[in-house]
Amino acid sequence: MKIVVGYLPTPAGRAALRAAMAEATLRSAELVVVQAHHTKRWDRHTSPEETETALREDRAALEESGLKYELVPVADDADPADIILDVTDRTHTQLLVIGTRRRTPVGKLIMAPTTQRLLLEAGCPVLCVKAGYGSD
Repeated sequence: MKIVVGYLPTPAGRAALRAAMAEATLRSAELVVVQAHHTKRWDRHTSPEETETALREDRAALEESGLKYELVPVADDADPADIILDVTDRTHTQLLVIGTRRRTPVGKLIMAPTTQRLLLEAGCPVLCVKAGYGSD
């Protein structure tokens, strides 16, 4: 059984990773972490220093968890939704976990395009996790 998580080193991405790790532990499943890289697009969410700290902490948490996992990087010029959907199809995923963040009332009318595609096109159940889930 495989669980795929869309991961970015942002609060929402980190929450998704924590939830995916918990689900993988409960289900005795393997984890596939589809990891996008920090780009200028994410500068408004985290600084490069915060990003590096988050990556280090999250890699350590994965190692300490004892879970079997695979990292799938997303190239800077690739569409993360395409990669995640391909991975879920290829691995016969049982659950896809993605992070979401708070939006303004106007922003709630328009869902992020990647989130929308994953919710509509994934061939497996999708768990959306709010930023802050599982943080101390």
